[in-house]
Amino acid sequence: MKRSLKLGLGGLLIAGSVAITAPALSNVIVGGQQMFPTMTIVENAVNSADHTTLVAAVQAAGLVDTLNGEGPFTVFAPVNAAFDALPAGTVESLLQPENLEQLGTILKYHVVPGEFTFVRLKRMVQEGGGSVQLATASGGSLTAEMNGPNNIILTDGAGHVANISIYDVIQSNGVIHSIDRVLLPN
Repeated sequence: MKRSLKLGLGGLLIAGSVAITAPALSNVIVGGQQMFPTMTIVENAVNSADHTTLVAAVQAAGLVDTLNGEGPFTVFAPVNAAFDALPAGTVESLLQPENLEQLGTILKYHVVPGEFTFVRLKRMVQEGGGSVQLATASGGSLTAEMNGPNNIILTDGAGHVANISIYDVIQSNGVIHSIDRVLLPN
């Protein structure tokens, strides 16, 4: 017997009289604001109080049009505290006109072409024997590994580890995962 599923209010899948929560389909609160799956990565990110430094950097590097594009993209989005943890003056230096190319490279290192939800990443890590390499839009790679049954960590080219704090913020052109560290290529 075939059961039809339909999206109900509040991101619930309705199957007959049984409601199943579908977090990837529901609206998520990030940085105090609701994120909408009908909006693009940039349209949602500009509303997050936790990602103001990232948004300013994306604007300065001229990547707004790219991240508003069709995608799909997976963005590992550092929160403001991640930028604050960089050595003093780093963000200010990267925002200088002569360093915008380097800033663009660092930002594109946080973008993986394709849509990689938590479930997909977890499956890839398991199929990869405990880790998987993700090719970034900058030409580098990130290593994703499980850290417990429900947590994925990312290791950058410099060997630093970032924890994903919020998963599966679905966008019209991809997915965002909030992270606690700025990722750096070699």
